[in-house]
Amino acid sequence: MSDLHLPFEPVLSTRQRLSKRQLSAWSWQRRRALHRTDILDALAQDLRAHAVDHILVTGDITNFSLPGEFEQAARWLTALAPPERISIVPGNHDALVPVPHAQGLGLWQGWTRADDGWPVVHHRDGVALIGLNSALPTAPLLARGRLGDAQLARLEQLLIAEGQAGRTRIVLLHHPPAAGAIGWRKALADAPALRAVLRRAGAELVLHGHARDARMDVVAGPSLPIPCLCVPSSSAVPNPKDQGALWHRLRLTDGASGPQVMVEVRRWSTEAEAFIADGGYALALPRARSRDSGENVGR
Repeated sequence: MSDLHLPFEPVLSTRQRLSKRQLSAWSWQRRRALHRTDILDALAQDLRAHAVDHILVTGDITNFSLPGEFEQAARWLTALAPPERISIVPGNHDALVPVPHAQGLGLWQGWTRADDGWPVVHHRDGVALIGLNSALPTAPLLARGRLGDAQLARLEQLLIAEGQAGRTRIVLLHHPPAAGAIGWRKALADAPALRAVLRRAGAELVLHGHARDARMDVVAGPSLPIPCLCVPSSSAVPNPKDQGALWHRLRLTDGASGPQVMVEVRRWSTEAEAFIADGGYALALPRARSRDSGENVGR
């Protein structure tokens, strides 16, 4: 799941109003009715009902990067599942302005496990969940991201090591890596460098958010294309700018023709006031695996 934008009514100080947060507060006045608590409650209930093994959240959990929001998000995640069953990466709204670590991402350490910086690796039964931090403060009206040379270099080392260990490598980040997936104002600044790393080192799957529609792109791998899956906001009602709340239930399997991920689309239904099945598909992965993990993943 992605782009939860947990509802939070900001009370900004004078200093906070003289920052990018004020623009987001004005935007929230228009969008507060679109990201609903009842949808988030139904999302949590649907995840529990499907007993997913691991939950992946690809950023934008908050709206204004306020310390109170990071605390609220920590409470929401704690109620959702044990920390070892959740992996999160931050989005641009989680880094709207600089926030002291202890009041911001430090409160999410139990879910990022980023003790030694980014990227991070969470292992689950033959799967390597590799989280990247593409979030950074930007100028007003921009929502761009950047990974930086140091993070990209470490990512390449991790991808090679995890591939040599025979693990299925799933890369998580907020911003889309594929060219043309989103406009310049919201794009990943060093996406070409990330694509070059993926082309050299390989990965089996990339998951991201940030776009307002579900989409599937591919980027080049060492031999076969690497699929990139995006979900829209998992808390938004359908509206002219948002497709509406979705989450993807992913199951890794070994099919007759090789490894694949079974994708079930779970869509918020305004009629049923619940998440319902909305189709699915099998997606071939670009590298053979030694065994079926049977891992059942929600994001």
